[in-house]
Amino acid sequence: MRIRFWPATATAILALLFLGAAPSSVSIHEWTVPTPDSRPHDPAVGADGALWYTGQLANVLGRLDEKTGAIREFKLKTPDSGPHGLASDKDGNIWFTANFKGYIGKLDPRTGAVTEYKVDASDPHSLAFDTRGIVFFTAQNANVVGRLDPATGKAEVRPVPTAHALPYGIVVGPDGAAYFCEFGSNKIGRIDPASLAIREYPLPDAAARPRRLTTHPDGAIYYSDYGRGFIGRLDPKTGKVDEWASPGGPSSRPYGIASTSDGLVWYSESGVKPNTLVVFDPKAGTFQHWPIPSGGGVVRNMAAAPDGALYLACSGVNKVGVARPGR
Repeated sequence: MRIRFWPATATAILALLFLGAAPSSVSIHEWTVPTPDSRPHDPAVGADGALWYTGQLANVLGRLDEKTGAIREFKLKTPDSGPHGLASDKDGNIWFTANFKGYIGKLDPRTGAVTEYKVDASDPHSLAFDTRGIVFFTAQNANVVGRLDPATGKAEVRPVPTAHALPYGIVVGPDGAAYFCEFGSNKIGRIDPASLAIREYPLPDAAARPRRLTTHPDGAIYYSDYGRGFIGRLDPKTGKVDEWASPGGPSSRPYGIASTSDGLVWYSESGVKPNTLVVFDPKAGTFQHWPIPSGGGVVRNMAAAPDGALYLACSGVNKVGVARPGR
């Protein structure tokens, strides 16, 4: 295997031998966000394809224009909201969880106006849209999950059956149900979209601590097992779980994760210094990995853009990044 580096100010290109469907190279370009120490937390893909992020400690949402490198930040109206999770709706609005203030917010980027929806949970954490435009969300310390209808503003929550489950990352599966990590236990939960009834899928190892999820083109749910240094696959139809050890080992702490349309699963190892960007090819069962140029500072989440790029929020180094696979 040969690795080559090209000199660049903010870009690292690392070339590897081609393995199956996996990329032969990856370029990672990073930008420092305008407000110091803002802790960029979650990225999202806007309706126009732009990279958006939550500046949790700066109380802002930010938008990167990748072509020019310009970043525009939108200040939230409630101080110290602690914006955390992020998602875009089909109309281009940007939705976020106010982790410090107990509400879910909607930003209209055209006007800068923010609408707040109070929820019966102290710390809404992550959120995801279903195909009907309904928002599903988790609240970690409140130990509840919920649903918000933007058309009416009505929000409902349900307690997670497992005590101290710490509901964390959330996605909507191909069956229309929302799936969430129970970071305080070895379980993945499923929220029935109609009744909000919760079903729990225990993972095989009691030490598993799933933290983030991604839906895969094959209908499965992949998760990062932060506690054990594994990547896992849950088949929602059968409950079957498959697992693979991450290249960085038991202390690699896999965290942010996303799937691309070609069937590859991408994630970051937050326990490896510098943090690594890892790609897993489920068909071949193989991994490749690259160091993040800035060190990453913990990539808490990532998002897959329609063109196959990966959007990263490098929280500890106050940067956002775009990773582009090559062939």
